[in-house]
Amino acid sequence: MGGEGPGSTSFDSRVYPKAHVLNRFIAKLIDLFIVVAAGEIASPVGFLSGLTYILIADGFAGGKSIGKRLVGLQTVRVDGRGTVGFRESIIRNLPLGGAQVAYAIPYIGWLASLAIVAFESFLIIGNEQGHRLGDEVARTHVLDAGQLAVPD
Repeated sequence: MGGEGPGSTSFDSRVYPKAHVLNRFIAKLIDLFIVVAAGEIASPVGFLSGLTYILIADGFAGGKSIGKRLVGLQTVRVDGRGTVGFRESIIRNLPLGGAQVAYAIPYIGWLASLAIVAFESFLIIGNEQGHRLGDEVARTHVLDAGQLAVPD
């Protein structure tokens, strides 16, 4: 069921290579700065708005969070139907949302949060397509923005 045949709509890692790992980390770092800034502005509301941003960030126009837009990445659906929506964004970012919630618990939560982020990071680096757990579950793929002709 790979990406073979003229009628295939699934992505093939040879046709759509994974985005550069460094670019993905830079984009996520930019997004995390936004989350931290939201938390500092207004403590209880900021935490919830930061969590909401983590979950829906990739669902914005063109499958691009603010960080991805600045770095030139986009998140697309593996089934070939274009960029992700809010539903896929929430599904693919649940592990990172869980890490943020865990981080609110001192010591044990910090370790759990670090473990989740480290696990997701190792998957990005080690997976041939650059899929982390969230990408596998949501059936998404992160590409350099110029690699797929999808409208913004």
